[in-house]
Amino acid sequence: MRAAGDGPWLDDAAGRLVRPFTVSNGRTRPTVALDLISQVRATGATPLGYLGPEHAQALDLCRAPVPVAEVAAHLGLPVAVTKVLLADLVDCGALTDKPPAFHHNRTDRALLEAVLDGLRRQL
Repeated sequence: MRAAGDGPWLDDAAGRLVRPFTVSNGRTRPTVALDLISQVRATGATPLGYLGPEHAQALDLCRAPVPVAEVAAHLGLPVAVTKVLLADLVDCGALTDKPPAFHHNRTDRALLEAVLDGLRRQL
């Protein structure tokens, strides 16, 4: 088993010992609108107050711009919980967020068909 400061508490037989909703103190809605592909990045500001180990891990992952979905994958937490943690860090000035920008035709049919064909070949 890992120590509390080393990340999520894990047990080889039981798995995660701390339930995801406890990581966000039971909160389910972030205070900042974050999309799965929103980019988050550390500002370099030191957050004031107590942050849990998951907050610290998320902040460490965000030294370079990274999508919200990737942070959730690295933390091993549900996206909803990760969004709450990241919103906490945005609120205290430790992170900045950038919503996804679409500068092209989002409904490019040829691209979608190519992706679908590639997926079909994989199955």
